[in-house]
Amino acid sequence: MIAIRRSSSRYALLVSVLALCASGCGLSTELDRELDPDPSRPPATTRPPEPSPVSPSGAVTPDASPSVPVQPQQGCPPSGVRFGTELVNAAMGLRATTLTVTNCSSKPYELNGYPSVTVLDESGAPMKGVRAVEGTDKVPMAPQDPGPEPVTLAPGETAGAGLYWRVAVEKGMFLRVAPRKGDDVTTVRVQDYLDIGPENVLGATPWKKIP
Repeated sequence: MIAIRRSSSRYALLVSVLALCASGCGLSTELDRELDPDPSRPPATTRPPEPSPVSPSGAVTPDASPSVPVQPQQGCPPSGVRFGTELVNAAMGLRATTLTVTNCSSKPYELNGYPSVTVLDESGAPMKGVRAVEGTDKVPMAPQDPGPEPVTLAPGETAGAGLYWRVAVEKGMFLRVAPRKGDDVTTVRVQDYLDIGPENVLGATPWKKIP
């Protein structure tokens, strides 16, 4: 009788383990389905985090040279406008960011057309072979250029221009910019590097007021 009970106990234990494994596999599949209802869909493309460059001694090196003269972080420049950039968006090899200009003066500021942009490397020198153009037709997969129109910025208002390029290996750390060709230029350090060099095209859309 004791032997029979042991055999029955082992059989019951085996059945319980198999049932638990089956339910576990089903639960895992169900969790996967909840996380991604459409497993055939390709994953979203994002730029992977960039490791900080390290010198041979092990010390972390700065992203860009502090000796490059740039727009002051505080106050309103004599031009009456301040420039800035936004984070870079990445998808399918296309890169995009926004160049902004804010009227920090006490008078209205007029814009009409495209910004003047030169991409600089970490030393503050223009990147080899990188040329900026008005419009986006020379940048594959970039959105269509909406065309310029006059913009009047009241004090405190901001306008933006889209910048588009195809991914490359060298980083642009600064932009030398002006509201339009022929105006005084300002150098700004970008918020997020432009992986654009060498030998590449930067397409720009015209200024549009940002609500």
